[in-house]
Amino acid sequence: MSKIRFILLNPIYTLEFIITKYIPYFRFIHNTRHYQCSISLSFWFRQKIINYRKNKRIYWPVHSTSTIVYPENIVVGVDAYPGIMGGCYIQGIGGIEIGDYTQVAPNVIIVSANHDVYDSREHIEAKVRIGKYCWLGAGCKIMPGVTLGDFTIVGAGAVVTKSFPEGHCILAGVPAMKIKDLERGKCLRYELQPKYNGYWSSSKFENYRKNYFNS
Repeated sequence: MSKIRFILLNPIYTLEFIITKYIPYFRFIHNTRHYQCSISLSFWFRQKIINYRKNKRIYWPVHSTSTIVYPENIVVGVDAYPGIMGGCYIQGIGGIEIGDYTQVAPNVIIVSANHDVYDSREHIEAKVRIGKYCWLGAGCKIMPGVTLGDFTIVGAGAVVTKSFPEGHCILAGVPAMKIKDLERGKCLRYELQPKYNGYWSSSKFENYRKNYFNS
């Protein structure tokens, strides 16, 4: 009786549950509901159908107030969706790689190319690499050419202009500096099942990359 009452009181939730669990095309929503960056059917609808900010062609969940440039040069890992939070600007001209389970807060900026100081019409490209299990705090900025190792935490508002490939640290300030080393033995590596890179099952993601990616 309680199940029937729940269905009657929550028709929209019930309908979404049925659609995402039993229609294969939408199963990724159901299968990733335990992710940190889980999404709803309405989130998918706003991005893929209404096409806010022209984010329809992007292969991972993106908030309607975030902007993604050159997504074909951006590789995201499992449960790692730059721009899923509002107000982000992710610019992939020079290429961006983001590892599994890295979380990106609101208003984060990641740029992989900058203007030539002698000719602003030209871009100087430099790939950005962000490891696994990182956390980019609200409003931080990652500049071209930066590499961050696994378990790097970037404090809110920090501007990262140089690399910290060793990871396992906390960065803060402008420009960002290391303020703390993390104890490696306490850094937990985990894996979630099933695995999805954006809207794509990880088992099919490599074939998708070959057809979609520039790099």
